[in-house]
Amino acid sequence: MRKNVQLWVAVFLCICGVVLLFCGFWVKPTGEIDNTVLIAYGEISTFAGSLFGFDYVRNTAFKRGLNDIEKRLKDKEEKKDE
Repeated sequence: MRKNVQLWVAVFLCICGVVLLFCGFWVKPTGEIDNTVLIAYGEISTFAGSLFGFDYVRNTAFKRGLNDIEKRLKDKEEKKDE
């Protein structure tokens, strides 16, 4: 469950970051939010999302690798017993 939440937060942050980056180029400054603020926040969100996503992929690949090693060891032991 935790990993699914982490993945969805990563996707959400990346999408928000990219949208804000584009908004920073198209929105005229009205005095409330300058485009540099939008661009900076977009870059931070995109970076945070990519870190979340990288951590998610790394953890799942590591677990998959461990499961594969355990399976190979079991197969070796079964062949040795025969």
